[in-house]
Amino acid sequence: MHNAAASRPALSTWELVAMTAALSALNALAIDIMLPALPDIGRAFNLANDNDRQLVIVAYVALFGVAQLVYGPLADRFGRRSVLLWALAIFSAGTLLSIIAPTFELFLAARALQGVGAAATRVISIAVVRDLTEGRRMAQIMSTAMTIFMIIPIVAPGIGQLILLVAPWRWIFGTLLIYALLVAIWALVRLPETLKPEMRRALQPKVIAAGYAAVFKDRQTVGYMIASTFLTACLFGYITASEQIYVDVFALGPAFPIAFAAIAITISIGTFLNSRIVVGQGMRRISHVAMFWFTGIAAVHAAVAMAGLENFWSFIVLLGLSFGVFGLMSSNFNTLAMERMGHVAGSASAVFGAVTASGGALLGGIIARAFDGATTPFVTAMALAGVAMIASVLITERGRLFRDSDR
Repeated sequence: MHNAAASRPALSTWELVAMTAALSALNALAIDIMLPALPDIGRAFNLANDNDRQLVIVAYVALFGVAQLVYGPLADRFGRRSVLLWALAIFSAGTLLSIIAPTFELFLAARALQGVGAAATRVISIAVVRDLTEGRRMAQIMSTAMTIFMIIPIVAPGIGQLILLVAPWRWIFGTLLIYALLVAIWALVRLPETLKPEMRRALQPKVIAAGYAAVFKDRQTVGYMIASTFLTACLFGYITASEQIYVDVFALGPAFPIAFAAIAITISIGTFLNSRIVVGQGMRRISHVAMFWFTGIAAVHAAVAMAGLENFWSFIVLLGLSFGVFGLMSSNFNTLAMERMGHVAGSASAVFGAVTASGGALLGGIIARAFDGATTPFVTAMALAGVAMIASVLITERGRLFRDSDR
């Protein structure tokens, strides 16, 4: 098995980009495709509190984050390919359980199991890219992959809505199962093992602890990991509360996926722009400018909401202007955090993913849970998260921003 995997031809740049995008898309699809179904899920399980249906997202994301801590050491010991294939099997099992779960508690457990399986897609995809590239080249590949991947958040709620027009909500999980199996077959046939034999690390508590310690000892890695957590919290808060905001506040009804897609398109544009300019301009310069833009627009939006002037168009325009620079931060923060971690790429990717996903899910869940029938709590939290993000980067860079020093 190992020899067969090792003998596979190396991935071309475009297949590497496409596979990275496909693995990332599995996670996005598992979250976004069911957003239109949340009211149906709530009714199916007789949920008394509308905010409880947010747990369908939170349970998945929380385990998606924590499980990455396990996959990092496994990927550094056994390689990227075999760990990914086992994880996709776990995701498929969770998806099957979601289809048949008779109670809300079992359904949430199934969603958590999906999160456990999907966690490997993030760890492995970043580790594979880091195995094969570094620096601005890595940032360019990640941004290009994320540009392709952003098609999923644009179309996923619409796909979910279309499924609901012709079938019960559980069929959404049938779609997820088919996608996961297709990705697994692709990885089985085409993904070579990218971890060099001499880079394998023993699966021992002392070695694992040393790998994680190396991550937390690096100022740059920790600083950009914290900044990414606040940025992720804004995204998860939006995703978790989006159905209630668009349907309950702005009464969009079945048109909700169109508004959701509009914001996803702005994120995609920013991600594509980053892939085109990052090699010339540098990760720091781009992401530092973007975080001030993001926070400034969010602060204006919070002021508009607090003044009672919020309507659908002010919300969609101001949110689009904020999230339009999301892609100029996320890929670059990720790459800056991983820049010095080549010797423990699997562990570093796991820690980064666990902290940003679980921390982002926790903070995003708190943001979404504060929903009170208006947009004010959400947009105010975005502005505060932006300030915290700027503070994290300022401390990390010792006050020296916009430097072109990441070649």
